[in-house]
Amino acid sequence: MVATYHQARLADLLEHVREGFADYDAGQIDAFELDEIIHRYKRATIELWKFCAVSGSRLDIVARTLERWREDKEEPDWWASGSPRRRER
Repeated sequence: MVATYHQARLADLLEHVREGFADYDAGQIDAFELDEIIHRYKRATIELWKFCAVSGSRLDIVARTLERWREDKEEPDWWASGSPRRRER
């Protein structure tokens, strides 16, 4: 269940990268903007991995969390989790 969820969310995140390349190819964004999309994808996948990459008793907790999210229709926005963090001064 957790592996299936992880794979599906990775596919969702890759769609943002696919759209970024399409926008780049169409001249709608430049190389720097595409690079930021790729970096955001990487940050988002790290957050997703931290949630999904568990074993033992934690796997059961993650599975129950997934079930609760589905019941409540409140899954996290993994793409948003890849947003750049602002540094505090």
